[in-house]
Amino acid sequence: MHPILFEIPRIDLGAWVIGPIPIRLYGLMIGIGFLLGITLAARRAKKEGINPELILDMGVYLLLAAIIGSRALYVLTTMQEFTRNPLGVFAIWKGGLVFYGGLLAAVPVGIWYVKRHGLPVWKTADIVAPSIALGHAFGRLGCFFAGCCYGAPCTGPACVTFTDMHSLAPLGIPLFPTQLMESAGEFFIFGLLLLLIRFKRFDGQIFGFYLVFYAVLRFIIEFFRGDAVRGVYFGGLISTSQIIAIAIALSAGIAIAMKWKKKTGLAAN
Repeated sequence: MHPILFEIPRIDLGAWVIGPIPIRLYGLMIGIGFLLGITLAARRAKKEGINPELILDMGVYLLLAAIIGSRALYVLTTMQEFTRNPLGVFAIWKGGLVFYGGLLAAVPVGIWYVKRHGLPVWKTADIVAPSIALGHAFGRLGCFFAGCCYGAPCTGPACVTFTDMHSLAPLGIPLFPTQLMESAGEFFIFGLLLLLIRFKRFDGQIFGFYLVFYAVLRFIIEFFRGDAVRGVYFGGLISTSQIIAIAIALSAGIAIAMKWKKKTGLAAN
């Protein structure tokens, strides 16, 4: 696992010196995931009769909100890490993004955007839900290359050992490949959501299922995580992300059940 794909050599312009500039696989994977996800969302919007240009523009707002929110939650849960180096808060190229922070920040920004442009909120949410899963799957591949979000020590052939000095994971220790585990789960969720679109009964259903599916996945993955700075409670039994996962799964599950009951009730009448 090599965090740095290559480096742009140093350029000396006399009074100005540029570089060397490392091109990190972490950022590259996030970029690929975003481009694929927003392209898919735009195509699905066109099929739903929604202007794809509005979805493309919304993607920029959501990306910025997600980066700020995910970094903010990471900093809040690892505050001691930045006491000696406050400027390290802005070093997102080194990893340290908590997905739930990004989701919690992106949702209100997305609601603001769709209302401002007169888009249907829940239909738009359904359009972007598979794209979120797809983009996140690539993002976790970036985490694997960077070494962040690493797993706990383990034994067996499925473990991975990080050796690159630029990696954020502990070196020379076999670890659970939690980044790959979550990426695989996200790709599975992505495919499942595309399948469920065919059986959609009401607007908001696909987005609701995404929240439930991811919450379950994240709750399970957290048991294999090894980065203890992510925040733990009840004597280390449960993490911050697991608490958020429980809240989101329950809220989304109840909302789906209520809307499903209302829909089937209206159909029966």
